[in-house]
Amino acid sequence: MARAERTRRRRRAGWALAALVCALATWLAGLYGFAASIPRALEDDGRHTDAIVVLTGGSLRLETGFQLLARNTADKLFVSGVDRGVPIDDLLAVSGLTAEDLQCCVTLGYMAADTIENAQETATWIRANRLRTVRLVTSAYHMPRSLLEFREAMPDVEIVPHPVFADRVMLDDWWRRPGTASLVVVEYNKYLLAIARHRIPGLGML
Repeated sequence: MARAERTRRRRRAGWALAALVCALATWLAGLYGFAASIPRALEDDGRHTDAIVVLTGGSLRLETGFQLLARNTADKLFVSGVDRGVPIDDLLAVSGLTAEDLQCCVTLGYMAADTIENAQETATWIRANRLRTVRLVTSAYHMPRSLLEFREAMPDVEIVPHPVFADRVMLDDWWRRPGTASLVVVEYNKYLLAIARHRIPGLGML
């Protein structure tokens, strides 16, 4: 009996190890697929959209959004996730616009603290303004998850991705660069959680 019990335990341990190895291999394959999906260059046809949406939190995002507005890529600009402690003068310094320009064409959103809330806050603004197309400006590594959340929050709106590329995030041979590798892994895990939240019934309520 003791020998049979040891045999069963070894089998269970073997199956558990095999399952762990399989799960790790699947996760790694998904990680490399996710990394490959991160934009490396801007694929932009220059078309006009109803609005530009900028997600705060990364370098070059605000500057890019204001430059696009100045080039008449859209008539409106919505900045989601603005810190309430950020003075308007600071935004004016970044944008190169006047206070009148901001009042005319720029709306600041103060309610969002993460990507999920970015999508919800933007969806509310888009519905209020009856918009159909938006250009989404965020960091390249953040774009896959942002598109997922935005398309779930506003399925009837066309979203044109406009990634920006920070110098410190080097996606070529990212696995050899500890800072970028850490960023990609963290973003991939958040992406998996976002997929699970949208695809598994009841999980989105947690």
